[in-house]
Amino acid sequence: MCEEALCPNQGECFSRGTATFLILGDRCSRDCRFCSVAHGPSGPPDPEEPARVADAVREMGLYYVVITSVTRDDLADGGAGLFARTIREIRERTPETLVEVLVPDFQGDADALHEVLGARPDVLNHNLETVPRLYPSVRPEAVYRRSLELLERVEAYDPAIPTKSGLMLGLGESPEEIDRTLRDLREAGSSLLTLG
Repeated sequence: MCEEALCPNQGECFSRGTATFLILGDRCSRDCRFCSVAHGPSGPPDPEEPARVADAVREMGLYYVVITSVTRDDLADGGAGLFARTIREIRERTPETLVEVLVPDFQGDADALHEVLGARPDVLNHNLETVPRLYPSVRPEAVYRRSLELLERVEAYDPAIPTKSGLMLGLGESPEEIDRTLRDLREAGSSLLTLG
């Protein structure tokens, strides 16, 4: 993911034993306005991907790994099973590696989320991305309340798993909207935040 996205922080992250991996293919089933990932029909997930990611984590000697994905609304579980298998494969090879997962909203499917949480990630991340008013133009296929509910479900399932979210700034939101969104995140139990 780091190289494909041409992230300017690659050197810093790699030198600290951190990297991000994109799973579930290279085509997203949604078309969010802020993202340049290709979208459209995609084939079935590669069943060997979790093992390959875990092998790469071991070979790179990573201390901290973020596993993210394209959104796969075309899959019955939204890709939750592959997330869980990837976490478990990493744990088998490098149990000392911390694993954060950055998950889609799974279309509100609590069972899919619980499958990921059952694999015991160290951090569960789900980005709100923006304030509610901008969802129709920025994230037209997402639902603000559904994303907050996902974070709340993590807290209810296991309060020991920290939740994280992220917001993009500069899309036309007001300071008051940012403040309300930050309060919503806090009320949902999110303890970590990134702003970009």
